[in-house]
Amino acid sequence: MDMLILLGSFFVLMAIGVPIAYSLGLAALAGAVYIDIPLDAVMIQIASGVNKFSLLAIPFFVLAGAIMAEGGMSRRLVAFASVLVGFIRGGLSLVNILASTFFGGISGSSVADTASIGSVLIPEMEKKGYPRPFATAVTVSGSIQAILIPPSHNMVIYSLAAGGTVSVASLFMAGIVPGVLTGLVLAALCLWTAHREGYPKGDVIPLKQALKICADALWGLMTMVIILGGILSGVFTANESAAMAVVWAFFVTMVIYRDYAWRDLPKLMHRTVKTVTIVMILIGFAAAFGYIMTLMQIPMKVTAFFVGFSDNKFVILGMINVMLLVLGCLMDMSPLILITTPILLPVVKMLGVDPVHFGMIMMVNLGIGLITPPVGTVLFVGSAVSKLSMGVVTQAMKPFFVALFVVLLMVTYLPQLSLWLPRTLGL
Repeated sequence: MDMLILLGSFFVLMAIGVPIAYSLGLAALAGAVYIDIPLDAVMIQIASGVNKFSLLAIPFFVLAGAIMAEGGMSRRLVAFASVLVGFIRGGLSLVNILASTFFGGISGSSVADTASIGSVLIPEMEKKGYPRPFATAVTVSGSIQAILIPPSHNMVIYSLAAGGTVSVASLFMAGIVPGVLTGLVLAALCLWTAHREGYPKGDVIPLKQALKICADALWGLMTMVIILGGILSGVFTANESAAMAVVWAFFVTMVIYRDYAWRDLPKLMHRTVKTVTIVMILIGFAAAFGYIMTLMQIPMKVTAFFVGFSDNKFVILGMINVMLLVLGCLMDMSPLILITTPILLPVVKMLGVDPVHFGMIMMVNLGIGLITPPVGTVLFVGSAVSKLSMGVVTQAMKPFFVALFVVLLMVTYLPQLSLWLPRTLGL
């Protein structure tokens, strides 16, 4: 009955339109009243939930990504990707995927990736003879890489939801191979589609111009080097590398590129603060929700259910994948990480699944949820940028969903894809 009170009130509140963060908080209060826990304990959990030093990485990474996204970085990355793969048949679709790979390593946000890369490449691809739905589908699906390739702030949230037992550095390194794999699988699909449909080849960019484009893009790409190099060398912690990324992004945008007006900085800061505030409110209320779940022994009950159903690790991981895919269609990624990690992590730990590996399984699963109707945030953004209905974009997304499901199965059942790099680096 206690589980019904907590989870039932949460879903009822969401169904009547209460924002997810407040639904979590109110459901936690309802659960506390039912099991006769002082409400002061809930308030303490909310405060302690956001009083974590590791959370400082989130506002820094969000700000660095926002500065680079609005400072002309996306246009330069598209030009750089065009130098590398634009001359191949269907090259512009490969440019789209590769630009998302680079931009994901700077912004860490699928929404920013889709908005920035899409605004540049969707009109350009249509002008060159690609159907607009296909161009949108490439942009939207390619943005999944931003969740896997560091600096993904969703990995910081997963580390927090796992109780701080999984280091952000190990998660960052674990995401590189699955992120690159995602890009390669999507690129293979784009190449196959281009040859089947006869999409055009791009022009070969003259050497002098190509060198200039590469030099121009190198300043922004150094952000990735600062983040990863600083963490791997031990010079920076994850928080410090995020802060250095902000300093570098500001320097490149305002001093080197100079595509962004100083007078617009206050507006950018305001948008960043709003985004971070929403995330922090969500984290605080989710901490209280998780606290009540623990008191109600919900994680233990869920573990007993899965173990009672099957003792086969692969079967249970398949069931968890299906559950996360369904939930991803109904809720946004961050709250799902905060809600489901404390419930599912004990289950997979008992099966011998590494928490870092499970983090990558969650990232891919819930990343697919971001581009899946009816509430896929990135799908909404892609539809808005392309001025197409969600139904048209979803129809064009079908082969890309298949490709991403292949990636999900590989990441789920080949743990070395996630664990090889962090273990090699001793993380």
